[in-house]
Amino acid sequence: MSSGPEPQPAVDRGARSAIEAMLEAETVAVVGASAREGSFGQRMMLELIEGGFEGRILPVNPRYPDILGHACYESIASVPVAIDLAILGLPNAALEEQLSAAAAAGARSAVIFASGHEEPREGVPPLTSRLAAIARGAGMALCGGNGMGFLNLERRLRACGFYEPKDLPAGGVTFISHSGSAFSALLHNDRNLHFNLVVSAGQEFVTTMADYLAYALGLESTHVVGLFLETVRDASGFREALRLANDRDVPVVALKVGREGRAKDLVAAHSGALAGEDGAYEALFDAYGVLRVESLDEMLDTMTLMAAGRRAGAGALASIHDSGGERAMIIDLAARARVPFAEISAITQDRLAAVLEPGLPPVNPLDAWGTGNASQDIYAECIRALLADDAVAALAFSVDLTTEDDPSTGYIETAQAVWPETDKPLAMLSNLASSVDRRDVLRLAESGIPVLEGTTTGLAAFRHLFAYRDARARSPVRAEPAGSSDARARWQSRLREGRPLGEAESLALLSEYGVPVTDSRLAASPEEALEAAEGIGWPVALKTAAAGVLHKSDAGGVALGVADREALRNAYDDLAARLGPLVLVQPMAPPGVEMHLGIVHDEQFGPLVLVAAGGVLVELLADRGLALPPLDETRARTMIDRLQSRPLLDGVRGAPAADLDALTRAVVAISRLAMDLGDDLAAVDANPVICGSAGCVAVDGLVLPRTVS
Repeated sequence: MSSGPEPQPAVDRGARSAIEAMLEAETVAVVGASAREGSFGQRMMLELIEGGFEGRILPVNPRYPDILGHACYESIASVPVAIDLAILGLPNAALEEQLSAAAAAGARSAVIFASGHEEPREGVPPLTSRLAAIARGAGMALCGGNGMGFLNLERRLRACGFYEPKDLPAGGVTFISHSGSAFSALLHNDRNLHFNLVVSAGQEFVTTMADYLAYALGLESTHVVGLFLETVRDASGFREALRLANDRDVPVVALKVGREGRAKDLVAAHSGALAGEDGAYEALFDAYGVLRVESLDEMLDTMTLMAAGRRAGAGALASIHDSGGERAMIIDLAARARVPFAEISAITQDRLAAVLEPGLPPVNPLDAWGTGNASQDIYAECIRALLADDAVAALAFSVDLTTEDDPSTGYIETAQAVWPETDKPLAMLSNLASSVDRRDVLRLAESGIPVLEGTTTGLAAFRHLFAYRDARARSPVRAEPAGSSDARARWQSRLREGRPLGEAESLALLSEYGVPVTDSRLAASPEEALEAAEGIGWPVALKTAAAGVLHKSDAGGVALGVADREALRNAYDDLAARLGPLVLVQPMAPPGVEMHLGIVHDEQFGPLVLVAAGGVLVELLADRGLALPPLDETRARTMIDRLQSRPLLDGVRGAPAADLDALTRAVVAISRLAMDLGDDLAAVDANPVICGSAGCVAVDGLVLPRTVS
């Protein structure tokens, strides 16, 4: 929120990486520069000049001797100095020649705005691939294509061919975007959110979001990072950058788009269908404490709150209002947003009652507006009382920031008075963004006080503030030992055969890794089935074990509650006639809540652990959570607690509560399986897992090796 540091001094250019040479360039060749009024070539020059760039600007265009006071060169090869950055403001047809020339001239990096599209030619790699090969072969960083470049505001460096405001002070926020429009929109924000680096990554021919993120996290000025994300092109680099963000305590706020895409793979397993296209990102963000937002407005409110630098301690939210109606509204919206309000103490209630006017209850959320007499003193004392309560982790000063007649006696001065008295997060929350007076935002920002512009997005920002606190408080995972080396080698060998595992074998695999499974006995004749049933005890379940029948209920391959010899023979004859003689005999499942545990392998991020509401409606309900393994019991329980179906496990209509500890241990066990064998697994279903008062047990299992299509 502050104006940020002064431009950084020059460093040894020879020691810099290619991305440092790009983002900290001291010599910039502008290929396609122009003196023509209103042209893209002129705009590239103006962005550098009017942005205050203090390095050398080297326009390249054989048509001009100079452009805007800078000597112009006929070609990039004729530039007489080492080039840190070549900005290529050129059409697709000229890109390959000019990027090759830049590489030959020793340029360390380049920016490409054009898309790199050309009509396909048989036997010729796409232009995008050829451009990437040129840059990689020369060790160049490459921003784009199909992007809008970047602004390093600390160094007054603007590699951009589009108009952006010129009065942008440097600040503590980095924004990296796959959307050029979002890149420009955030630069034009009028909320006094200030950036050190803003990048339009485009199609990432070479340099990826992971590279920009790692660079930004190496800057002392970076306090918050925002990502507008379509996809991750460097999974391992991205994960490493998120680890670095955790190490540095830098919040990462991500707007991931494209989450509604349909799953393309793994539809044979319920786990794959449940994970969908977006499941890996859900798991990734949760593992690294990334704050996922749903809109640009929510992103700005969240980054504004986090950029203020104050972290939430224990407790929940307090809010103070000047409207009973808006107080009621925030109660409704906070419940929907899953933002808890603090239960304030009797001491705090007494302190509030001592200053509130008659008829105003001393509660949280608090409506403190009475007659308006001595309102500034009343509000200041109420805010102090709420912030002093140990149950309060943060406070929303929720009033509409309409223009104040007398700025010296209003809410802004109240906030400015109490802000330095506490280290707890405090923000002004205006319920209607369009009514906010921008001068008020500026006054508050100059004091360091964040302004949140919208009830829903402001509450979401507080939810993210608390989520970041909770993520930071988690201990590192101490994963329990996985299977024995003998078991790992044996199952790896089996999975790499590529043959699907039958249900009995699937349950055996789950059992060996610690997932409780039901007693299952194979039979290939009525006599064998009868012997198995007698050994298990009546009643039993009879299931087809025919190869290729992945979902037995869908195929009519399950007979439940088989109570005696005659019923068993009838059920067996029916299954054998339709699906073949091989069957599985199991005890009837105990009563309990049906859950689903699973593993799905994501091609970018590897194996994911899945916990969901189970049974035959598993995909219809789509009530699931995903996580990156390994998991400990704390993380496993958190996954369970987040499910919408979680209350069922507490018992309903007189049913006993399920054994949550047993279910939690089963989730940890399947996490061990994912860690040990995940690279050889396409998907695993344990569905249903029956959770009762005496434990949990998987009564059906499906394991698909990765080599099976």
